[in-house]
Amino acid sequence: MSEFELDSRLATDSVLVAEGPLSQVRLMNDERFPWLVLVPRLAGVTEWIELDGEQQDKLRTELNRACKALKGADGVEKINIGALGNIVRQLHFHVIGRHDGDPAWPGPVWGSGPAHRYEPTALDQHVAYWKERLGYPAQS
Repeated sequence: MSEFELDSRLATDSVLVAEGPLSQVRLMNDERFPWLVLVPRLAGVTEWIELDGEQQDKLRTELNRACKALKGADGVEKINIGALGNIVRQLHFHVIGRHDGDPAWPGPVWGSGPAHRYEPTALDQHVAYWKERLGYPAQS
């Protein structure tokens, strides 16, 4: 079996925040939205139904953790979860904090214009912020 490899588009559009029990937790590099992406570290998996029961339980727990972290963040009124996979086939879940008046409200974030990338220092600060909010231990 091949090893896990992050899809190149996810690697380009997001940065690693933490390693959960099953998934990488990544921050989408778009300052317009508080936007996390969970990517199970499983090679070749494209659909939820390909996960066994234990993997589904772990991922569900990780999704709940991400939702709770986002729900408590400033300005977040609604959580959107999406796992479309039409462009990036690798199984991944978008967890996005939304509020009335955000740049894409009330529509989806996809197709709402080009991403507004964080400045490098701001990106580092946001990664640290989300790592703390999620409560994942520091990587060794």
